[in-house]
Amino acid sequence: MTKLSYAYYPGCSLHASAGEYDLSTRELFKALGIGLTEVPDWFCCGATPTHNVDELLSLSLCAKNLELADKVEGDLAVACASCFSRLKFTQHTLGENATKLKQVEKAIDAPVKLDGKVKHLLEILSKDFGLEKIAASVKKPLSGLKVACYYGCLLTRPTDVPNLDDTETPTIMERVVEAAGAETVSWTHRLECCGASFTLSHPGVVIQLTNAVLDSAKAAGADCIMVGCPLCHGNLDMRQQEIEGVYQTSYNLPVFYLTQLVGLSVGLGPDKLGLDAMIVNPTPLLKEKGLL
Repeated sequence: MTKLSYAYYPGCSLHASAGEYDLSTRELFKALGIGLTEVPDWFCCGATPTHNVDELLSLSLCAKNLELADKVEGDLAVACASCFSRLKFTQHTLGENATKLKQVEKAIDAPVKLDGKVKHLLEILSKDFGLEKIAASVKKPLSGLKVACYYGCLLTRPTDVPNLDDTETPTIMERVVEAAGAETVSWTHRLECCGASFTLSHPGVVIQLTNAVLDSAKAAGADCIMVGCPLCHGNLDMRQQEIEGVYQTSYNLPVFYLTQLVGLSVGLGPDKLGLDAMIVNPTPLLKEKGLL
């Protein structure tokens, strides 16, 4: 059988505040025998702010990264929901608008690659590698762990752009972590916004929105939350203690990246998953569930 191998675009967050997402991605894929080759000389995709300031710049940043990725064999693997959204949006927009395509090709002085496949880690794990193979790779099932899968805004929306799963009723996160042995909960806020980059300019908005997410997950009986977005992780994890103080409550919900939970199930240790970087300490929960 041919080994799965991908070009890998980590994006800025995974080389900075979300280093544990990068680490756990590399270690999990290594454990599963999936190849990752980092895109040479990649740079920022513009993330969520740039397209609101300069559309041509936003499209050009992503288009150039797509060109660089084409130098590496395999589809493009992306971990960050924001990077995934912007790269897919660029392909969609330029594929639909010949005028913008010509402007971007002039800006980057190269033809734009629109036919390369951009895949979020969830798609690679669930479809390319396969749920059955995930289940067969499990050495330490996540039995008894109740997980609230949090999609946020960008993984499945807008309609017809990411094409990761159903826009309003996705199940791809649940299927992946259930293959690792976990139990998932049904809850109301799995697609609601956490406040995103308002965490810097309007923290009060983020505290209100993120509290609603945490409250919904807790009410559904979740032990923890699983995400695929560094910004969602930051708002839910780093601000959780502050939120508890404002609302006079206690959530104590560890917030894991999907690669950390699946990584635990295939036998990777905390040092290879960056668990020590989490603000809400996951150790008591994982010990209680027999996972550490």
